[in-house]
Amino acid sequence: MKKSPESSLSVVIPCFNEEDTIEIILKKILKDKIVKQIIVVDDGSTDQSWTIIEKVKKWDKTKRIESHRQEKNKGKGAAVALGFKFTKGAIVVIQDADLEYDPTDYKRLIKPIVEGKADAVFGSRFLTASERRVIYYWHSVGNKILTTISNIFTNINLTDMETCYKAISQEFAMKLKLTEPRFGLEPEITAKLSKMDARIYEVSISYNGRTYKEGKKITWKDGFSAIRCIIKYNLFPKL
Repeated sequence: MKKSPESSLSVVIPCFNEEDTIEIILKKILKDKIVKQIIVVDDGSTDQSWTIIEKVKKWDKTKRIESHRQEKNKGKGAAVALGFKFTKGAIVVIQDADLEYDPTDYKRLIKPIVEGKADAVFGSRFLTASERRVIYYWHSVGNKILTTISNIFTNINLTDMETCYKAISQEFAMKLKLTEPRFGLEPEITAKLSKMDARIYEVSISYNGRTYKEGKKITWKDGFSAIRCIIKYNLFPKL
């Protein structure tokens, strides 16, 4: 009997120096019965992240956690690209290793794919149906500017292109062939899905953004990189 998409969900978690949160997020995900595979890619962490990942993996009696390690830090995009190679589920979800995004949103995130309406679903932090932490006004302005520029090139009307929460059907996930090593991952995925004529939906998600003191890593430099990626993957996709 063929498994339904909802019963075969793979979660890919890039992790770099998240010793304070990685165990918490893994245990949260393990509570969700719809998750059948958790792929954690440690991106050259210099703290105790890898040790903690291996500890939780050994403790996990369901054997759903797979762990992979890059000896040197290559960036979030490189970690996600590696994780995608090991996915087996009908749907793939990207999950940050911090606590900004809540795994209890998975069912809502994958619902349009399960129902056969979508090939990819973006979890928007700016749709208002869910709670979100109020933080960093200029970050939200920057996100909206980048989303607008991306929308101009792709001709799709997203509200949050930069969101981490992207659920993608296995068919389209395997076609992406990601190359951006850092946070350029988000505009790269968006541009490539658009060029593949993927049916993209958005759903509201909760968001508990963290401060730089709490470990936030993205900076204004990544914003300029995102613009470069928007232009590159929309106008010169074969470069």
